[in-house]
Amino acid sequence: MAELALTARLNTSAADTRRGVVRLHPEALAALGLREWDPIALTGGRRTAAVVGLAPAGTPSGTALLDDVTLSNAGIKENATVVIAPVTVYGARSVRVTGSALATQSIPSATLRQALLGKVVTVGDAVSLLPRDLGPGTSTAATTQALSRTFGVAWTTELITVAATDPASGPVSVQPNTAVDWGVGPVRPKPGAVANPVSPTLPPVRRPTMAVEDLVGVGAQVGRLTEWLSLALDEPELLRSLNAPARLGVVVTGPAGVGKATLARSVLGGRHVVELDGPTVGAAEIGERLRAVSEAVSSVAAGGVLLITDVDALLPDDPVPVATLILEQIRAALTAPGVAFIATTAHPDAVDARLRDPELCDRELTLSLPDAAVRRALLEALLRRVPTDKLALDVIASRTPGFVVADLAALCREAALRAASRASKTKTDPVLQQEDLLGALEVIRPLSRSGTDELAIGSLTLDDVGDMVATKQALTEAVLWPLRHPDSFARLGVDPPRGVLLYGPPGCGKTFLVRALASSGQLSVHAVKGAELMDKWVGASEKAVRELFQRARDSAPSLIFLDEVDALAPRRGQSSDSGVADRVVAALLTELDGVEPLREVVVLGATNRPELIDPALLRPGRLERLVFVEPPDAEARTEILRTAARSVPLAPDVDLVALAADLDGYSAADCAALLRESALAAMRRDVDAATVTAADVASARASVRPSLDPAQVEALRAYADHRAG
Repeated sequence: MAELALTARLNTSAADTRRGVVRLHPEALAALGLREWDPIALTGGRRTAAVVGLAPAGTPSGTALLDDVTLSNAGIKENATVVIAPVTVYGARSVRVTGSALATQSIPSATLRQALLGKVVTVGDAVSLLPRDLGPGTSTAATTQALSRTFGVAWTTELITVAATDPASGPVSVQPNTAVDWGVGPVRPKPGAVANPVSPTLPPVRRPTMAVEDLVGVGAQVGRLTEWLSLALDEPELLRSLNAPARLGVVVTGPAGVGKATLARSVLGGRHVVELDGPTVGAAEIGERLRAVSEAVSSVAAGGVLLITDVDALLPDDPVPVATLILEQIRAALTAPGVAFIATTAHPDAVDARLRDPELCDRELTLSLPDAAVRRALLEALLRRVPTDKLALDVIASRTPGFVVADLAALCREAALRAASRASKTKTDPVLQQEDLLGALEVIRPLSRSGTDELAIGSLTLDDVGDMVATKQALTEAVLWPLRHPDSFARLGVDPPRGVLLYGPPGCGKTFLVRALASSGQLSVHAVKGAELMDKWVGASEKAVRELFQRARDSAPSLIFLDEVDALAPRRGQSSDSGVADRVVAALLTELDGVEPLREVVVLGATNRPELIDPALLRPGRLERLVFVEPPDAEARTEILRTAARSVPLAPDVDLVALAADLDGYSAADCAALLRESALAAMRRDVDAATVTAADVASARASVRPSLDPAQVEALRAYADHRAG
């Protein structure tokens, strides 16, 4: 087992005084393979135990910071050498302590246990009644008040001695179910009892990751959860007077990485909490799963909160027999006074429906994706202690739609790596700059876009789209205005368009327009071709539609791009696919008209056969704006060629205006393909050619032919005229 010999120094921090915390440099933690708040063994004049924390910046790597009581327990003085190593800590069944006559006569066992809760001790240690204060449940108001009434202000300096423990060898941790009493005799283990290490799924109580006041954008949720906990656990008599049970079970939902568990831990900061990690416990054998839940339930039986993160991994919607036993244990725990249950999940539809039983979780708290203003505030919080240089965080916030706090933290880490790399090369102090954040944006992919349906949008905007003035204006009004000017729509008392249908012949730039539109509005795009959502299994296609819309809501502001929508939503009653297409159309209509509104989500469909689409999908409130993407005329072809030629070195004899006039029947895609083929022709002529000549363009025209079908174009134009009339 790894161990380090370090120089012991007195920790003068008031926050750590007499709490049994040893603070080490991050390099020392890494060398020992430890995480913050792990238990450690200390060997000096005698062997003792404590918990480890991070030392403040500037602490030498060879130094260990110990409070005065821990120095005494280790049998050393300041500047002496102490050997530190990881250690296995057992949950104590019993602990017997000795103390002053006043303490022995005045402090009941229950208060004593609460004061020592979470402390790591060995026989012979002196222990402060000051709670370790590393996390929820270690400094409850009732315990603090009881000690204050007994000793006055002197209770913070009162020391007691650990006389005996069960198990007797090695360090132990005081748990909520540990029997703690006064006495001098040995603690005798129960017949046949075997000591078990503290379960890895039930770590000692931990410090909240953030203070409540540091949480950004979730004030309403914090207030609601705080009120529920206060009524159920602190003032249950108010509920009972109204003939309401003082029971609390809450499901906290929201996109992955949005901070559900962080919010819960922060709000629970002053309470006793036992936390289970759903994926870890759910991956264990059935017996281990039951044991972990049983231990957790036993630990909160005397009062506290059971927190299960990612509960969908432990209790999936396809339940196994053990799920019934787990639910029964949780239900039984909630019948005890002073017990609450909180579960978090990013997939509420994937959780066993029985969890929503009124006797389990009868309340739900939802965290939504942060908007631009909240993202800016989150970036400010994440970069608060980072040396920076003239950051425009508004720009970064506007370019991170769909980012949750975990994504923004990853963005800041990536930017820090870039700043550190630059400082290493230039031998200067590291300072994070705007270019570092912008560069990180090209690397970090938000959790909300982790699916495979996101369309790459690049950096092109509507300004890069040649001509198409009417089409661009229609899309700007239907998509960008509602996002940029929502107050104007509210002031005029109208709802923005829900969806847009782009129709036109193949190759006329419908997908290109969508990319440009998304880039102009800094939107995430979820693109699906019609056939991709079709599945032969009953219910699978409808589920795919629901999940598509949910991903769009989670990454708002966003576009849902339904390419070849005629294949996805054909006229109902005319298909021979066992009703799959009809059910998909119904699912689409439900999402567009459903109870859950599509806020900051716009649906764009694209097709070259609009007459095949189910008419119900084209009614007001659905794909209500129909935009005809006409084939480019000579002027539009000129703009398309100029845009495509930005990266192609053309010789002076290439006249784009004359060329465009001679390309009747060429689509936008055809024009771009013509220039690509011209460049290849130049290479065939001379692999070292520096420019593309008119002869190369003429050669390319022999292989790149117009793809537009005149009959189809006329049919689409007639459809547009009919809609306009």
